[in-house]
Amino acid sequence: MSDDPLIEDFATEEDLPPVLEATVKVGGARLDKALSDLFPTLSRARVQALLAEGVVTRDGQPVSSASSKALPGLYAVAMPAVISAIPQPENIPLTVLFEDADLIVIDKPAGMAVHPAPGSETGTLVNALLHHCAASLSGIGGVARPGIVHRLDKHTSGVMVAAKSDAAHAGLSALFAAHDIERTYIALVRGAPQPEKGRIVSNIGRSTGDRKKMAVLRVGGREAITDYEVEALFGAAPRKGSRPAAPPLAARVACTLHTGRTHQIRVHMASKGSPLLGDPVYGTGSPANPVRAAIEAAGLTRQALHATILGFVHPVTGEALRFETAPPEDMRLLEQSLAAL
Repeated sequence: MSDDPLIEDFATEEDLPPVLEATVKVGGARLDKALSDLFPTLSRARVQALLAEGVVTRDGQPVSSASSKALPGLYAVAMPAVISAIPQPENIPLTVLFEDADLIVIDKPAGMAVHPAPGSETGTLVNALLHHCAASLSGIGGVARPGIVHRLDKHTSGVMVAAKSDAAHAGLSALFAAHDIERTYIALVRGAPQPEKGRIVSNIGRSTGDRKKMAVLRVGGREAITDYEVEALFGAAPRKGSRPAAPPLAARVACTLHTGRTHQIRVHMASKGSPLLGDPVYGTGSPANPVRAAIEAAGLTRQALHATILGFVHPVTGEALRFETAPPEDMRLLEQSLAAL
């Protein structure tokens, strides 16, 4: 999903670009001409560039050759987001866990976007870092994303690292690319995944049914690997004699990432029938009434997901670093209420 090879594919919902869709009923025309006719706002040259970027699909499969013949089917163009202004420094308080001349580790609050995007042009982590770090952020990430080597969803809280030097940026990017980073998240989910401990391996890509969402795909997408373990069950009735125990109403799950795909944990937990509590995108169905009441009482207005552990070898000094933070107040209060069910 990222247009920067040094930034891991772990975009937020704000990063998912708008999609243009139209159906070719009769094929035969050259593809770039057919698409420019389908989408009057796109010039033929623009269509050619979009095809080269790999953001055009037919019936969910990528197409890239401008000179090929258009075939009948549903064509979709994921338009890259346009950032209208250079981010400006903003005096936004940060919870700094570690900082030296090469990198900074922070505990990102829920509600803060990582970098500017349509709808979140200000108040982002980048704006805060530009103020806090002054001119020392790495420029490899580009004007809009200085220092950024990985991302969290806007409404996901937790530990993040940003690069202050180009050497650290390149080194951290290599660690993420090699999956040589320890990353564990705490998720509060509906029900509980079965079995209670396991590994999810699938391909994740844009949903063919809803282009605004990501999904587990049988064909296409990119490999995504998540290890998970249920740490606590809430609202589970005990077994009585020959009667089976009632399934739990909710659970606390530790999810360890081995890849970083867009919305990976949210998609994987939903694929196990246990979407994150509070998730407005992947939280299909409704939790039980006691769980809904607990969510309201805790004031949770986001997906219940916190990046709790981040561990890596410092790319410049070689020091082994590991950071762990507890979930913030909304998740803490929710878990407290769930434990009382």
